[in-house]
Amino acid sequence: MTINKGPRIKTPEQNADARRHNFDEVNKGYTAQMAMEEAARCLHCKDAKCVKGCPVNVNIPDFIAEVAKGNFAEGAKIIKSTNNLPAICGRVCPQEEQCEKYCIRAKSGGPVAIGALERFCADYALQNGETQEAPKRSNGMRVAVVGSGPAGLTCAADCAKEGFEVTVFEAFHKAGGVLVYGIPEFRLPKSLVQAEIDKLKELGVKIIFDTVIGKTYSLEELCSEYNAVFLGTGAGLPMFLKMKGENLPGVYSANEYLTRINLMKAYQKDSDTPVITGERVVVIGGGNVAMDAARTALRMGAKEVTIVYRRSMNELPARKEEVQNAIEEGIQFLLLNNPIEILGEKKVEGIKLQKMVLGEPDERGRAIPMCVEGSEYEVKCDMVIVAIGTSPNPLLPKSTKNLKTTPKGTIVINEDGETSIEYVYAGGDAVMGAATVILAMGAGKKAAESICKKLLR
Repeated sequence: MTINKGPRIKTPEQNADARRHNFDEVNKGYTAQMAMEEAARCLHCKDAKCVKGCPVNVNIPDFIAEVAKGNFAEGAKIIKSTNNLPAICGRVCPQEEQCEKYCIRAKSGGPVAIGALERFCADYALQNGETQEAPKRSNGMRVAVVGSGPAGLTCAADCAKEGFEVTVFEAFHKAGGVLVYGIPEFRLPKSLVQAEIDKLKELGVKIIFDTVIGKTYSLEELCSEYNAVFLGTGAGLPMFLKMKGENLPGVYSANEYLTRINLMKAYQKDSDTPVITGERVVVIGGGNVAMDAARTALRMGAKEVTIVYRRSMNELPARKEEVQNAIEEGIQFLLLNNPIEILGEKKVEGIKLQKMVLGEPDERGRAIPMCVEGSEYEVKCDMVIVAIGTSPNPLLPKSTKNLKTTPKGTIVINEDGETSIEYVYAGGDAVMGAATVILAMGAGKKAAESICKKLLR
């Protein structure tokens, strides 16, 4: 096979001036010809380090080889053998920190666009009547999955394929977890999430909505009815800075703001859960959720959106692609600034900031931000979105005996993904704290393997 020695092929994007006013997907994806040309850049290394960088161990060289030959359906089949949600992962995974980070081509024209090729294959399969293998014959055992986010969906699919009768319990009225309430339409179209969930239903998985485990049913009740339980409850409890003014109308957690818009369609005029449409919006935080909130506020009609982050651009934790998109769309960045008070009496009127400088690195290697005395100043705004992270909801641990958690509220598991309660497994953000979609999927896959090993031995 001839190797394309040229530079990485950039995926087409919607024009920045146009996209800042709509919720259509920004990245348009490869054409078939572009995908084949990009796939031809792969060197097919014998020791494929890109695979080791993938939390679900997709056979990257093999699927890319099929794309290079134009065998897109076969490429998708190879991906799906280990990844149940490729159309989603191809769009939202931080490939630059995982598979692509280890690509040898990084030194020559940029790493192979593994994520874009995965997305292309997945979209091709969905658009061309993809068929999936039927699950194994029923083994007579039942598995309950709590939460329909990426960890729960992955565990449910893998267990169903092995012949288990799987029921997913979801607190919301729609399945998908963070995929539907947290990630905006312009990054991840909800029709794709639904298509992936429909594939799950084809495996025989049942989904029960509007059901909160720990309230509607106890975990003990599930344990009495099912042979194993997987907890993929996520980390949906927003964190705040506990500063003056956070209770003012016009202050949102990014979690609530994005949920109202993405899941409950707050952008519609007749929405039952409307949100304030600020003209001058300040978003506090520097992660992907902060970028999502800021770019969403712009599309909701804000005239000016500013991200406040206490470190510099070099420490910004959001994906470079998302930061670049935000900059192109006109979002401003106030770096090395820390919020100390939200101003206003009956509504948000501004925010008080303090300038910062970077000191020595902390235990994770990140520079510690330090306040500059006497540097306080005020910025006018009429809306503030707090995007500094989330933690697991304490409802389930508090309502369940003997379920061990850490001081941060995350569920404790052993190396097999099993909790302190036998036959109860957990994974994803409920265990790790807020992390990535693909890491949650990896945890769901690992738990499914452990469930199968223990119950089918």
